[in-house]
Amino acid sequence: MKPYFGFYIFAAVLTARFVRVAGVPNATAPGDIIIGGLFPIHESVNVTLENDGSDKRICNRFSRARLVQSLILVEAVEEVNKRQELGNLTLGYHIVDSCSDVTTALINSRSFMSRNSTWTDGAEQPSPHALAVIGGYHSEISIAVTRLLNLEYIPQISYGSTSGLLSDKNRFPSFLRTVPEDDHQVRAIIDILKKHQWTWVGVVTTDGDYGRYAVERLQHHAKGKNICFAFIHIFPDVLNDNTLMEEITDTAKSIVKNKDVQVIVSFAKPYHMMYLFDRLLKDPEGRGRVWVASDNWSESAFVLKNWTLNDVGTVFGTTLKSGNTTRLKQYLRNLDANPDSHKNNSFLYNFLKRRQQQHVKRLKSNHKATKELERMIYPYAVFSIELAVRAIAQAVADLCVNRDCKTRQRLQPLELREALKRTTFQMDGKKYSFDENLDLNSGYDVTLWNQSSPTDVNVHYIVAHYSIENQTLTFTSEKTFQDVISVTGDVTSRCSNSCSPGFRRHSAPGQPVCCYTCRACPDNHYSNTSDSSECHRCNTTTQYSLPGSNECHLKKIVYLKWGNVYQITLLAFTALGALLTIVVGIIFLARWKTPVVRSSVGSICILLLFSLLSTFVSVILLGGKPNKLQCRTRQVLFGLSFTLSVSCILVKSFKIILAFEFDPGVQRVLKKLYQPYIIIAACMSGQVLICALWLTLKAPATKWDDEQNKHERLLYCHEKSFPAFGAMLSYIGVLAVICFGVAFKGRNLPQSYNDAKFITFGMLIYLICWIIFGPVYANVRGQYLPAVEMVVILISAYGILFCQFFTKCYIILFKQEANTESAFRQDVRNYSLGSIPDLENSTSSLRPEEIQNPAFSMETPMSNLQSIQPLTEQRPSVSSDVSSCSLSPVSNPQLMRMQNNHINKRPLRRYLSLQN
Repeated sequence: MKPYFGFYIFAAVLTARFVRVAGVPNATAPGDIIIGGLFPIHESVNVTLENDGSDKRICNRFSRARLVQSLILVEAVEEVNKRQELGNLTLGYHIVDSCSDVTTALINSRSFMSRNSTWTDGAEQPSPHALAVIGGYHSEISIAVTRLLNLEYIPQISYGSTSGLLSDKNRFPSFLRTVPEDDHQVRAIIDILKKHQWTWVGVVTTDGDYGRYAVERLQHHAKGKNICFAFIHIFPDVLNDNTLMEEITDTAKSIVKNKDVQVIVSFAKPYHMMYLFDRLLKDPEGRGRVWVASDNWSESAFVLKNWTLNDVGTVFGTTLKSGNTTRLKQYLRNLDANPDSHKNNSFLYNFLKRRQQQHVKRLKSNHKATKELERMIYPYAVFSIELAVRAIAQAVADLCVNRDCKTRQRLQPLELREALKRTTFQMDGKKYSFDENLDLNSGYDVTLWNQSSPTDVNVHYIVAHYSIENQTLTFTSEKTFQDVISVTGDVTSRCSNSCSPGFRRHSAPGQPVCCYTCRACPDNHYSNTSDSSECHRCNTTTQYSLPGSNECHLKKIVYLKWGNVYQITLLAFTALGALLTIVVGIIFLARWKTPVVRSSVGSICILLLFSLLSTFVSVILLGGKPNKLQCRTRQVLFGLSFTLSVSCILVKSFKIILAFEFDPGVQRVLKKLYQPYIIIAACMSGQVLICALWLTLKAPATKWDDEQNKHERLLYCHEKSFPAFGAMLSYIGVLAVICFGVAFKGRNLPQSYNDAKFITFGMLIYLICWIIFGPVYANVRGQYLPAVEMVVILISAYGILFCQFFTKCYIILFKQEANTESAFRQDVRNYSLGSIPDLENSTSSLRPEEIQNPAFSMETPMSNLQSIQPLTEQRPSVSSDVSSCSLSPVSNPQLMRMQNNHINKRPLRRYLSLQN
């Protein structure tokens, strides 16, 4: 961008006498309010040096489309006058040619500033010739001209200058426009590229304020959309620049070389694009690209020259808001084709004159010329120029509603400029006004060029609209969307292949973000879109993903399920144990009065069976999906039920202590303290206290374990307080150790009464299992951890069930001859007096008269035994009889030994005499 815009004004004033435009054409019409018009009716200018040292400027490359744009101004002014919208005021116009050149535009704009100004030393009339100017089209021309016009506060309304620089009202206070600034157009172009995923594109532009500003905004917005530019080529703005063709050649070579670049954005001017296409399309490798045209040339079909659209490829155009062309078409159709009818408009006069001469030679009608103009209508220009005329007319109407603007109180440019800032005007039933930057944000249309005939290209086929307010691009219909897809569906313009979902882009240092490699997302990360710049992390608490995943998967919830083969096996053993417990209870109840049941302390056995049944029930709670109630119940139920089991066994073991106590005083005290149910209640109260404190202070609860397996999520019961859990098990262990120690001492009782051996073995099984359980439970993790505890509980319960009851059930069911009173008497007799062979050997040496003491009868101890209850509630008479024996130890030594042996059997009698 050239910063010294003031230089243009200075140069125009300084060289006014040394520069002259050959045959300066214009178009004029009288009126009370003169509107100036500045149009690029010619696309370039040739400068030659005259003999007097002045520059002679000759405009060339006549543009029919720009001529039509000047006629839009003429038609709009005539329409206002015809409708008498300003009352007795009329509008006039004064149109000059900018020739698409800044210097020429400045020189020709002098005529707007003072009436009949000659820029000589003579006096100048103070009243400006034009109160407002419509134009120019190119931004660099408007930037220079508005500075010149601002010297006399003349407002300038542009219909095509979109550079964002002109929005600065501190620098350009007199500039207004009926089009949005280029930043919005660039956003629309970015939207087009993004919708088609074209991220590797080329850019061509001209070296002017418009082109450089547009490229700068394009680069700015592209960063946020991951769009990169393979190349940016800038053409000289002036067409007669000596380096223009060289730069166009280099650009064509660059396009051919970058085969991955299939989309090119162009902010260049129409003739620049015509030269570029003419050079590029000669090489077959340069054809078939997608071109995104700015409003500079988006409706200039002549850029194709002798080429067809099939050679060029696809052209998208961003155009300014389109207007209704019906009235203008009718105006052109009614236009007099006779050049002499338009001598006030030298542009139209010259055009019709040339066409007339050509038609005379070809013997054709001159009416073809107006048809030709009709084909050159740009809908955006119709909208923008008519809107500018409507704004001026409304501002004039607002100012002159209560004043005589025709004769005495004539309008001044400053008044009109300020009125334009405030005015609200209408066109086609819609209201418009300028924003704070004096811009009119009407939006953009997106067009798609199509070959309407072998020789004609339709450049006005609108496929989408871009809304500035919403910053969205929307297609006009489903048909237009399908038309776009049909021509662009296979076009790819990327530096690198697209990364599939599950991968992310990785750019090497120093490389554009569009040039990258695809890397798979790591564990527990995913990307669910193509070309993702990053991988998103899964919620590792509940989700996981494998490398290269495009989504997160829910972790499988694992626990010891009912359908698990291990769970089924353990439940089968649990059910079997519970069934056996019930069966044993039924057998005991059915044989309640038999010696086996009575000698086993029947009521305590029923309580023991109930506790075993509860223990088996607690095993069931260890399986299945854990919940809060289950976690709190399962360990407590096991602790209390097994404590009850061990307490019952402990009561039976205490009878052995009393059987071995020889001191009569201690014996009497222990017999008073032996209260079975009180002992059981005392033992249970300790465990109840431990469990109550556990549940109150730190109760077990469900917990998730996400660390064992990244694909699974373990749901388990967390004990929370392992000291409380350990205290519960240790309490049972202490009771079990006491049982084991006490029962071990009583292992030599008579076979019919001897539970001590089985208690010892049952408690030994329990202690071994739970000693092993401790370290295993502390180190094992996973869904099978509850199974470990289930196995230990089952072994412990089965150990007690087998050791305490199965031998007795076997006797009850299959050895009924041993479950009689006589069998129990014989067992006690054998234990009390020793085996039969020993007794015979002891008595054979005695003389008959020595053994006639009737008190030493072998039947005496059991003479009153009628049932098991007397055995256990009455003291046998053996001790009393023996104690009353009058044999002398000297005269009867053998008898004395028998007496001593009999005395050693007192513990059995004490055992039998204890209460149940």
